[in-house]
Amino acid sequence: MTDRARVRVAALISGRGSNMQALVEAARAPDCPFMIALVLSNRPDAAGLDFSRRAGVATEVVDHKAFASREAFDAALDVALDAHGVDLVALAGFMRVLSAGFVERRAGRMINVHPSLLPQFRGLHTHRRALEAGVAEHGCTVHWVTPGLDEGAPIAQARVPVLPGDTEETLAARVLAQEHRLYPQALASVAQNLHAR
Repeated sequence: MTDRARVRVAALISGRGSNMQALVEAARAPDCPFMIALVLSNRPDAAGLDFSRRAGVATEVVDHKAFASREAFDAALDVALDAHGVDLVALAGFMRVLSAGFVERRAGRMINVHPSLLPQFRGLHTHRRALEAGVAEHGCTVHWVTPGLDEGAPIAQARVPVLPGDTEETLAARVLAQEHRLYPQALASVAQNLHAR
C-alpha cells in the first residue's frame, strides 16, 4: 500500500512512547492501512521523540507549560496536526486531559489505549486498583476518545489473568505486552473503516 493510500496517524506521547513504537513498527508492513505521519509530545524531554527521529518519523513538541490555558494548548495541537495532514489521532501515553472542544472536533477520529478492561478502573493507577479489588482478570482496552475520561466506546480489549503473587510491576508488564499487540491491530481496523467511508 502506498503512503498516499494510507490513513495518516499522529501518535501523541508524553514519555517513552512504547505503544507509539509498536505502532511505528506495525506501520512498516507493506499492507498496513496506516502510517505514522507525526509523533507529537507535550514534553520536550520525552524519550519517545528520540526513537521517532531515529525511525524517520516527523516529530513536533507542543509544550503544555508554554500555554496559559488548556484551550490555548489544544489550539496549538490542532495547528500541528493540521499542518501534517493528520486523519486520525492515536493517544499513546499522552498524559494530558484534552478539552471537550478539541475532542469533539476530532470525534470518530481519535483513539486511546487504556491499561484496564474498561469500564473498570478508569483513570490512573489501574494495576494497583485491580490488585486491591481482587479481580481474576485484568487487561487493556482500545477505545474512542470522548469528552469523559476513559468513557468512550471500546474498540478492542485484551485480557490477562491476575496471578498469585502479582505485583503492580509484574501485572503492568503483562498488560503492556498485550497493549503492544492490541493497539496496532485496533488502529488498523479503524483505519480500514475510515478508508471505506
